[in-house]
Amino acid sequence: MGGQPLYLEPRLESRSRSLLHSTQLLHTLTDALGSPLNVVVPDQLADNLQQFRSVYGTHHLSGQVYFAHKANRSSALLRRLAATEAGVDVASLEELQHALGAGLTPDRITATGPKNPEFLWLAARTSVTVSLDTRGELEQLATLVRKHTLPRARILLRLSGFETSGVRVLSRRSRFGTPAGESEPLLEAVERHADVVDLVGVAYHLDTTSLTEKATALEGCLRVLEECRSRGLRPRAVDIGGGFGVNYLAHGGQWDRYTTELTEAVLGTRPPLTYGGHGYGLRNEAGTLRGTLGLYPAHRPVAGARYLDELLSHPAASLGGRPLAALLLEHLYDLHTEPGRALLDQCGLTLTKVLEVREGEARGPLLVRLAAKADDVALEEHGVLMDPVVVPRDPAAAGAGTGAGVGAAAEPVAVHLFGSLCLETDLITRRTVFLPRRPEPGDLLAFANTAGYCMDFHATRAQHQPSARKVAAWQEGDTWRWCLDDQYWPTTPVGGAQ
Repeated sequence: MGGQPLYLEPRLESRSRSLLHSTQLLHTLTDALGSPLNVVVPDQLADNLQQFRSVYGTHHLSGQVYFAHKANRSSALLRRLAATEAGVDVASLEELQHALGAGLTPDRITATGPKNPEFLWLAARTSVTVSLDTRGELEQLATLVRKHTLPRARILLRLSGFETSGVRVLSRRSRFGTPAGESEPLLEAVERHADVVDLVGVAYHLDTTSLTEKATALEGCLRVLEECRSRGLRPRAVDIGGGFGVNYLAHGGQWDRYTTELTEAVLGTRPPLTYGGHGYGLRNEAGTLRGTLGLYPAHRPVAGARYLDELLSHPAASLGGRPLAALLLEHLYDLHTEPGRALLDQCGLTLTKVLEVREGEARGPLLVRLAAKADDVALEEHGVLMDPVVVPRDPAAAGAGTGAGVGAAAEPVAVHLFGSLCLETDLITRRTVFLPRRPEPGDLLAFANTAGYCMDFHATRAQHQPSARKVAAWQEGDTWRWCLDDQYWPTTPVGGAQ
């Protein structure tokens, strides 16, 4: 490939690093349960939750942190969550049933996402708070409550399409929520159905990493809450959803260098950095760079709980310039958040076994076939680029090295990572990956920090090949213990499992 290797080393906190250095355990797990294999770390979820709660404390705010369940299907993570004071945001009937079965009480559950009648019925029957996107959903819920004599339903109204005076800040449309400028008919419907619904607050959903856009949306929610109060309604909360982000990479300089050289590769001024010249949204049109880089900003120093802190400290431009947190506190509004990816930061990894390593064409990157499918390691489906960690079968033979590999040798190599389906498109990553040493059949490649969406959100059983099994792991002193995901309960670590 020429030049220096373009590493994108994953950020590894202490638990993740300790687990990845437990090479014998990781190989024992994949030998017994197959490849790919997902490993979740429930205790890390509890630690991440505490970081979010500390931000609430800093700003003297009350309210609930709801884990966005769609980010991971794990029973172990959900049961560990049930042992805390947090709640869960469910987006389907099956997720609601899972949450109730894991020990979450209805007052700690909020129902979002598209809703069929069965989902609405069970949410209302169990007194789960329902976040409604449209007036049609409100009418459907009110009809169900009356027809089946259900308890008065607690509801949130989810809004979208917020604007500021002057320059419009939010140009991105969302298929979720009612435009804030069209909230009047929605509030009239709430008043009409006041006998069967109780408006507890408003919410928003934004698919963006922009803090300014989120701040504008929160300002818009505060204005709608004031409109509710002027109508005699008594909403008590604002739910700002998720999207707080994760910092996936250890070094910002590596991310800056990679994206710069990717641009040069697309323009043809350096050798390709991807299989088939894929540009991640960039293209070369007669020597001019076109398109938009469709990648997640993998190095984000301000992410997770720190992002929430900055959002709450942001001045509300249209409401006197005071911090948003101060306005929430002044009106005694509860703040609800729905982090998914951010709560799952460092909560799991995906193990894949190396099946074959062969030479590429014209001394190009090595071709490495893994015992996994692209859908099992869906990092790139979410635009996330980071290097896997090499977990050698024989650490002593691999030598004591540095970099992203555990026991890596000194000679870096460029590789293309392929899946096990008979499809040219079954690429674990389109990017040419640089590893600190040549992997060998029998080694493992561990993809760190995959618990948030990248682990099983896209997993399939194509060609009757199994999707990844899942285990839960925890530390007892210096020793890592494990059990199958659906066998984990908060009581399990006391004397149980392997």
